Amino acid sequence: MSYWDIFILVLGGKAMRRLGLALGFLLLAGALAQGLSPGEKEQAAQIYFDRCAGCHGVLRKGATGPALDPKKMAERGLEYLKAVIFGGLPGGMPDWGRQGILSEKETELMARFLLEEPPAPPIPTYEEIRRTWKVYVPPEKRPTKPEHTRNWQNFFGQVLRDTGQVAIIDGDKKELVTIVPTGFATHILRSSATGRYFMAIGRDGKASLIDLWMNPPRVVAESKPCVDARSIESSKFKGYEDKYAVVGCYWPPTMVILDGLTLEPLKMVSTMSYTKGAGEFVQEARVAAIVASQFNPEWIVNLKESGQTWLVDYSKLNQKGRPLPITMIDTERFLHDGGWALKRYFIVAANAVNKLIVIDTKTREFVAEVEAGVRPHPGRGSNWTHPTYGPVWATGNIGSPEVTVVGVDPEKHPQHAWKVIKRIQLPYTGNLFIKTHPNSPWVIVDFPMSPSPEAAASLCAIDKRKLEVAKCWEVPGAQDLKARMVHPEFNKGGTEIWVSAWGSKDTPTFIVVYDALTLKEKARITGDWVRTPTGKFNVYNTAYDIY
Repeated sequence: MSYWDIFILVLGGKAMRRLGLALGFLLLAGALAQGLSPGEKEQAAQIYFDRCAGCHGVLRKGATGPALDPKKMAERGLEYLKAVIFGGLPGGMPDWGRQGILSEKETELMARFLLEEPPAPPIPTYEEIRRTWKVYVPPEKRPTKPEHTRNWQNFFGQVLRDTGQVAIIDGDKKELVTIVPTGFATHILRSSATGRYFMAIGRDGKASLIDLWMNPPRVVAESKPCVDARSIESSKFKGYEDKYAVVGCYWPPTMVILDGLTLEPLKMVSTMSYTKGAGEFVQEARVAAIVASQFNPEWIVNLKESGQTWLVDYSKLNQKGRPLPITMIDTERFLHDGGWALKRYFIVAANAVNKLIVIDTKTREFVAEVEAGVRPHPGRGSNWTHPTYGPVWATGNIGSPEVTVVGVDPEKHPQHAWKVIKRIQLPYTGNLFIKTHPNSPWVIVDFPMSPSPEAAASLCAIDKRKLEVAKCWEVPGAQDLKARMVHPEFNKGGTEIWVSAWGSKDTPTFIVVYDALTLKEKARITGDWVRTPTGKFNVYNTAYDIY
């Protein structure tokens, strides 16, 4: 007999109507929550961390996704929660059950888990994170030139998300070079200033430094400055190349500055802060996108929940007795990801409020706010020069079927600067990444967050001159593997587009390679090692911000 049946027997139909349906759901939620065993709570907490916390927050306060307050969840009801977790929603909620990532039993477990208060996550001390620091190959023992003859600047770092690994692939020969262990669910790879190193950051907060000159490439240092993390960046200003690195933590809400060549933790800064306007104190002020300025020795650090952009001057880091200078700019809440326009303006999506925020890193000030689509998610975005509008930058949107194209040149094209010059209609919602290259006529978009299996298996190409969709196609074989096509990436020369088929870790999938002019499939990279491939990062394009 279910909890609901018991509840009806105890209260009876008339009593239940008098109390009201909402109260019934609340009492039912309490019974279900109390029914979670310690083992079930631990399992659910791990699944939530792995699949849900990124969008909904460790404390379930919401950001990219809505807040998951237990009382409001109870009002929705267990069956509703199970249906959403299993089947997804058009606005970007993944269909975890239909994809086969969560079983029916796990789906119900997660629905019940959302009906109780979130567990308190641990907060490691600075000394605890220092103890995670390991150097496997000291800088003085690393090669002074590449030990192999491969074109390492055209390597691709392919994230194998659920295996906790990164595959290094030769972009010229399209063959596996090596697989290196990294943190669980690696989120991004960032190239160091010189391009020699890949820096990986995992969802479990582990940072890994991969030396691409070694034969084969290997992890030479690591540390774990966070419990949960999303961003990492090196120092790139002249005279500071590769000297420092910074990790942005989702939990605890901190940024941690590391030695750039050894990943030794040097300084830990809390990002808990007040929001603009009302001045609400935000405990879970997570660090989202980080980029390195080319005009000053500083990082542009974005705080998601508090709506602040910090300019962090790392040139003063080791000056005894002097504080670390941090300039705080009030921008907009729920900052997430973003990229460069003209390598001067940093454009970041405040995706929960459907806006784009523009920071001029030369003058070090906020310059514009632009209305995007529903939940913009640019990744790094895309740059190109249009014959009428001049330099433009574009983002896709998770929750609306459009690409938002913005003019970005206030000096030579002021009439179009920081204005939406076109909203290009797409056939699906659920876009996550958008990429282009100066040598290709196309902007490529994916739809991995769509609940439609056909959409998730599809790609579209946008004509950069006409500003319209030229072609959409379903990738053969993707649906058969229940895979979502994700993260287009160009090779160094811009002659190829690589896209991952993101499926279950129990089933190998593939990486497909297209001709960047004809859009015809050139190759497929397969093998038992190709499991849960997600983001892939070309060394040269990542190092020099070509997107």
